[in-house]
Amino acid sequence: MANEMELFEKYESEIRAYCRAVPTVFKSSQNAIMIDENNKEYVDFFAGAGVLNFGHNNPKMKTAIIDFINRNGVAHSLDMFTDVKRDFIKTFVDTILKPRNMEYKLQFTGPTGTNAVEAALKLARRTTGRVNVVAFNRGFHGMTLGALACTANQAFRGASGVPLNNVIRDTFNDMQALSNLRQKFEDRGSGLMPPAAFLVESVQAEGGVRVGQKEWLQGVQKLAKDLGSLFIIDDIQAGSGRCGTYFSFEDLDLDPDIIVLAKGLGGFGTPIGMLLNKPNIDSNWKPGEHTGTFRGQGISFVAGKIGVEYFKNNDLLDGVKEKGSYIRSRLDALQEIHKDLKIRQKGMMLALEFSNAQIAKEVATKCFERGLIIGACSTGEILKFIPPLTIEKDVLQKGMDTFVDVCLEVLG
Repeated sequence: MANEMELFEKYESEIRAYCRAVPTVFKSSQNAIMIDENNKEYVDFFAGAGVLNFGHNNPKMKTAIIDFINRNGVAHSLDMFTDVKRDFIKTFVDTILKPRNMEYKLQFTGPTGTNAVEAALKLARRTTGRVNVVAFNRGFHGMTLGALACTANQAFRGASGVPLNNVIRDTFNDMQALSNLRQKFEDRGSGLMPPAAFLVESVQAEGGVRVGQKEWLQGVQKLAKDLGSLFIIDDIQAGSGRCGTYFSFEDLDLDPDIIVLAKGLGGFGTPIGMLLNKPNIDSNWKPGEHTGTFRGQGISFVAGKIGVEYFKNNDLLDGVKEKGSYIRSRLDALQEIHKDLKIRQKGMMLALEFSNAQIAKEVATKCFERGLIIGACSTGEILKFIPPLTIEKDVLQKGMDTFVDVCLEVLG
């Protein structure tokens, strides 16, 4: 085992990150359990940074993928038509869009969330003929240069090596700041030109589970409309059921021009990125203006279709609300003992904020030692709870027992 770990350290790039927080070699996984080469079990509250909403090796998806491979299904097709792409589109339209009276074109991008954001920014600029984009503090939108320009965290921005321009940064969830921004745009003497788009997460996931308030998000949407800008919601981590509804913003009376999806959309952990574009916006594309070798991921369509089918009834979402409430109850009880802790939540995405990053790191490290995987976010002082939505109740309880015990030990 030690020699195998040394192999990673000797040959894999210094860029590796998550493995430093969970220094073991995993060999198998099922739903919310991961098992390493020493046969030690870990409860997974990280779920691939929000990718594995339906758990590791989801059995329905695994069966469908194996059947697809055995029948020589088309695994890679660029953007050519395939039967599994058609099945995915029909299922998504019938299950997600039509019941919500939403009319969008589905644009499949490169398989990462950051590529989907890049495509959205490009389409906004293509549509409006403008350059700048408004993004918000603590927002995270990806690591490629356009998306990174919209990302706020300096730890990520610092590695770019080039200026990250054409973004106007404003304050998330602040009505006064939004009013001030409106005044600047409306003042002809301010020198501030109308932007191509406003890019926002209704729930800032990597930013620390900061939940945008309805009034503020509606204000951002109205300002975008008034300025002739596009209103784009990045729902990459908060979507696909994570917040108790399919989209994170369904309770907010919003009507985005573009919705950005990825992560949980692929179902099995297989990558897929997708934009939902209003038809009048989508019509501004010319064929091939945004391409990508992996837009036709057959396995992602197979697994993703089954992921979407979970939303044909309310069983999964009812479970999300119940499990989210359970996690919250355990954190509330912990907060009763340690009043300085801060809790934020929407659905099954929760954050516990400590007084500093060192304490959060110590808690996460001790959790790992005792068989619980949980990750930090923001600038390191926040631990985020994003277990698979399908996690069994007894496994969830086991994980929370471990977490609470560690916190009481570390905090005193």
